[in-house]
Parts: sequence; C-alpha cells; structure tokens
Amino acid sequence: MTKLLIRLFAKDTQSLKEPSVRLRCGYLGSITGITLNILLFAGKFIAGLLSGAISVTADAFNNLSDAGSSVMSLAGFKMAAQPADKEHPYGHGRMEYVSGLIISFLIMLMGFELAQTSAQKIFHPKDVTFSALTLVILIVSVLVKLWMWHFYRTLGRMIDSASLRAASADSLSDCAATSAVIAAMLVLYFFDVNIDGYIGAAVALFIIYSGINTFRDSLTPILGAKPDKEFVEKIRKSAESYDSIIGVHDILVHDYGVGNLMVSMHAEIPADMELVAAHDLIDSLENSLMEQFGCLVTIHMDPVAVNDEYVMLISRRLSEIASQIDSRITVHDLHVDRTEDHCTLDFDVLVPYDIKVSDEEIKQRITSDVEKLGKKMYCKITIDKDYD
Repeated sequence: MTKLLIRLFAKDTQSLKEPSVRLRCGYLGSITGITLNILLFAGKFIAGLLSGAISVTADAFNNLSDAGSSVMSLAGFKMAAQPADKEHPYGHGRMEYVSGLIISFLIMLMGFELAQTSAQKIFHPKDVTFSALTLVILIVSVLVKLWMWHFYRTLGRMIDSASLRAASADSLSDCAATSAVIAAMLVLYFFDVNIDGYIGAAVALFIIYSGINTFRDSLTPILGAKPDKEFVEKIRKSAESYDSIIGVHDILVHDYGVGNLMVSMHAEIPADMELVAAHDLIDSLENSLMEQFGCLVTIHMDPVAVNDEYVMLISRRLSEIASQIDSRITVHDLHVDRTEDHCTLDFDVLVPYDIKVSDEEIKQRITSDVEKLGKKMYCKITIDKDYD
C-alpha cells in the first residue's frame, strides 16, 4: 500500500530527492496525515462524548494536533521548495524547520489545556460509560497509527525528510497513548474502577512531551547541528582517494535545508606541486564531491613539505606532543621558518569540543615541549575546533 501510493503520487521513484519529486512526496505524506488524523479525531471525539471519558477525548485532540502538524508540514514543504532569491540566496529549505517550531507550540498548548481538564476530572470525577463502539474505534485507531508509522518511516527515509521521520516516531508513540486509553476502558469494564482522569492526564503529558521533542528537533538544525558523522566520513574518504591529496581536515557542513548543503574543508597537497596543477586538482575534487553528494563544496589548499625531511620530522614530533595531551588532537598546516639561530613553527591544532583542557593550556603545554627540542624553537599556534 505504501509503495503503491508513492509510485502513484511521486511518479518518478528513481529521483526521489529531486526538488519537484520530493515536493510531491512531501505533499503525499502531509495530505495523508491530515486526512487520517481528522478521521481519527472525529471517531474518537464521538466515542468520548458517548462514553464521557476524558482520556478518549484527550486522545482525540492528540490526533487533531497531529492533523495540525501535517498542515504545517504541508506549508513547510511548499515554502521550502521555493527557489533562491535576492533576499534568500541560500534558498528556503529551512522553512521545514520553522514550520516544525510552530507545530511544537501548538502541540504543547493543546497538551496544557487537556492536562487542566484531566486534573478537574481527577478531583471531580464523573461517571464513565463503557462502550463496545468506543473500544472498536480505539483498536482501529491503533491499527491505523501503526500503518502511518510504517508509511511515514518509509517515505521519510526515501526523501530524507526530518519532519516525516518525526511524524513516524509520533505515530508509534500515539499507538502507546491509545493503548493506555484502551487499558483504562478495560479496567473500567472488568474491575469497575474509574482511572479515566489519570489516563487523560498521562496522555496530556505525553502530548506536551511530544511538543517539546518537536521543538528541539526543529530548532537544532536552525541553530547549526553537528553534521552527520557517516556523511562526513564519506566526504573524507572520497577526497583522500585522490592520489595527490595527502589528507583533509576542518570539514564544515552548513545545512540550509534538505538538498541544500554547503561543505568546506582544508585539503593537504605537496608543497612543491606546480600552482596550476594544484588548482586543477582542487577544482576537479570540488566538482567530483558536488556530483557525488549533491552539495556545494569549497576547498582550501594546505601545502605540505613532504620532501623536506626536517619539516616532516618536526611534524611527527608535534603530533606526538599533541597526542600526549589527548589522542584525538591533531596538528595540521605546518609551516617552518628556519634561520641560523632560531626556528619558528606556525601550525594549527585541531581540538575536539568535549576536551577538558583549555585552549591556553594546550598552547602552553605544546610550546613547553617544543622548547625542549633543543634549538631556539618558537610556536605560533592556532586552535581549531573539530566540528565533525
């Protein structure tokens, strides 16, 4: 069923990450969510009225909030698909994340309202009527939400959509929430114990929790999330597969929305390489990475004196000194200025974010160890953070 809908709606399943195809898939996911969640809301709301159960009504409004989320996702996909313009030269891809922020506030607001109503039911309980119709509606709801979980997960993976992956996780959580409501109805039927208000409060808290997660997941890429480690490693391996590329570092990934990534990095090349050849090499590498990963790539060249034994010896010693502080620290972009009476080392030190040692302490320890090498040695150290 899921694959059939995708084929009918997307038409071209071989290029699902193309903007137009991705937009159609986004519409498919959003419209499906709107339709099914409104139907679930209507069924549960009627069931809640018939039974007088606040937990059922709360679960109904949980589905209504999901329908609202799908509406915002629909708007987000539409706005994110707008091409770049003068005011937004990097496109509008982040509108998906902005729509997620709006959705999160609506979800949390509904959760707080339902929590207040449930609290009133706890302190001032009212009779709840068991209904076979209510039970059937709730069971059907769980089955529908299970299908929606599979549908959103499949579609989200195919077009790499954070909002659809979030909808998938939310659908699975909804199954748990509705199952709790079913349990409350069965407890009422078999044991004549009314825990309706408590289950309603639990569902309300669950809705608030879902809103907080949606807020966090939407805000993180806007602020600048850590790039996907697997994606960075693929770029690194592809770049280092070129014969004249000694190594790459300082890989930065800027996310302007799905399909709009910008990557920058430093690539080490032999210092004695002819300038035009070096330029052609970097151009070729940039174009290759752009074709492979569908992103804009900018590469800074770092010349390395691979044929200077003294410089290579200093490089190895610096790496050993840095690794004694932390094995993850690496040294790059070394330039050695030698005179008869002194030697100046100018280099970058790449430091992980979670290291406990301060930047100043790292500089001091490296400088102190370098001075022990004998000759008058001076260090000019630039600390870089390891973003990947």
